[in-house]
Amino acid sequence: MEEKTNKNKVSTEPYRGVRDFYPEDMAIQNYIFSVMRKTAESFGYSEYSASVLEYADLYKAKSGDEIVNSQTYTFKDRGDREVSLRPEITPTVARMVAAKLKEFSFPLRWYSIPNLFRYENPQKGRTREHWQLNVDIFGVKNINADVEVISMASSIMRNFGLKDSDFEIKINSRKILNYVLNDLFFLSKEDAYKVSKIIDKKSKINSNDFRSMIQEIIPERSTEFVELLNSRNFQEFISKFPKDAQLNEEVTEVKEVLEKLEKLGITNAIFAQDIIRGFDYYTGIVFEVFDKSRDNTRSVFGGGRYDELLAIFDKEKVPAVGFGMGDVVIKDILETYNLLPKINSISQLHICVMNEESIGYAQDLAQKLRENKINTTVDYSGKKVGDQIKYADKNKIPYVIVIGEEEVKTGKLKIKELSSGTETEVTEDKISSFINKK
Repeated sequence: MEEKTNKNKVSTEPYRGVRDFYPEDMAIQNYIFSVMRKTAESFGYSEYSASVLEYADLYKAKSGDEIVNSQTYTFKDRGDREVSLRPEITPTVARMVAAKLKEFSFPLRWYSIPNLFRYENPQKGRTREHWQLNVDIFGVKNINADVEVISMASSIMRNFGLKDSDFEIKINSRKILNYVLNDLFFLSKEDAYKVSKIIDKKSKINSNDFRSMIQEIIPERSTEFVELLNSRNFQEFISKFPKDAQLNEEVTEVKEVLEKLEKLGITNAIFAQDIIRGFDYYTGIVFEVFDKSRDNTRSVFGGGRYDELLAIFDKEKVPAVGFGMGDVVIKDILETYNLLPKINSISQLHICVMNEESIGYAQDLAQKLRENKINTTVDYSGKKVGDQIKYADKNKIPYVIVIGEEEVKTGKLKIKELSSGTETEVTEDKISSFINKK
């Protein structure tokens, strides 16, 4: 007789596009966050946070149609208010700054590592929920703020152990792009928007498809436009502009950013005319950071200047620059370069108990060790001592102590280092110093 299947059985699989973090996964995540935090704080940035829920109107105002219409998790709450799980945090931090604008002393240097939600097609480097380091500086109008956040992005990559030759920082200007779309090719606001979205996807589509998409919008000058976008470097790109082009300030701005970065020892930054960033709020310098390995094609950082975002809250403009760095892509990159940390047990010492009568002594000893900041576990399994030691070894606990009747009576203990098999006799008060010396 066939066994009946339970139609109401709940799946053990997580929701598509999100991840479960088992202890080893969590340890890697915490390592990634620790490098992000230490680097941001080394630049003097303070951590902030906010709720994952926002009013949907916040994203409708400035994030862009694709994110609002296709990617947000938006729903009505029980009070019939339209809310969204945040797809990004820049509008949130802008809202927070706008709410207390008169209370702050600028510039503000803030960072956060929020989890974000977007309804996307899950694939390598992209999930529906991810965590992202966000760094922002408010209140600095000149390009030194742009240079600072880009140099921080470079420092983060270096602090993860990557060499400058492993990654590239691509820089562009939305001001120059606006000139190309509006003044050079005379596109309507609607067509300029469509073309900017096509440029943003240029690296993800083949060259023929890109040409065809541009030709649909700029039929008579599509070849000229594509050739401009395919310029090999900054000089070739700007050489194709009319002689009387009113772009001195914008061109100078890009040059100065690159020059200042080079003076800081950042020589892997280049101009890239097809870097545009998808969000509608960017107003000046924009940039993305890419791994040079073919294994990882997605940008690991993306950001730029957004001087007008606070205007959506009917507040005065506050100049701002920031970036986001996702945890999914950087983990892929660290795997590619074999830079993920070796994960050891949280526990430093495992106390194996030979009999029931020894448990009280083992518990008392463990408590004393914890007070001395030695992470300690006690084995209550009742298994043979050999199996208890195997458990410690399998779980990468570096030291074990076996406690039985003799150890309880004499207080003389043998601590064993599992990696070498070496045993050392110690008294209770010497255990902490012995482990810490190692």
